[in-house]
Amino acid sequence: MPSFDIVSEINMQELDNAVNQAKKELLSRYDLKGSEAEVHWDQEKLYIVANDDSKLNVVKDILQSKCHKRGIDLRALEFSDPTAVGGMLKRRDVKIIQGLETEVAKKITKHIRDIKLKVQTQIQDQKIKVTSKSRDELQNCMQDLRGQKFDAPLQFDNFRD
Repeated sequence: MPSFDIVSEINMQELDNAVNQAKKELLSRYDLKGSEAEVHWDQEKLYIVANDDSKLNVVKDILQSKCHKRGIDLRALEFSDPTAVGGMLKRRDVKIIQGLETEVAKKITKHIRDIKLKVQTQIQDQKIKVTSKSRDELQNCMQDLRGQKFDAPLQFDNFRD
């Protein structure tokens, strides 16, 4: 029976490349000379640090532009509110969203039911498995989901005939 999976994942190597490019740009930016603007990533946590809110926003914009150029959907990055770290430094944590949260998965399955295609959905951990007797129905489902905006970036994996 034909099927595919709906997932929400980002390529960690591309994220690493985007962070490294952002770090290089921070070193060369004239408006950030002499400030302590930085991007930190240790494969688990990502956060940005700067002297004040305006420089923190500049660092955030640089990181977002590098991620966008590397093909990372910006909905996969969730920025927290600025917090004081010590001295004059401020910090923003960046949560990397991997996998579909339960509420988003329920919204997607409800949307698929509402468009009345002959497909069945099943939520499995952090992905949704969609099956149908018709390959065309699955392709119509994918096409419709590409046109929708959900709270998480969607990718389609394991298309099987």
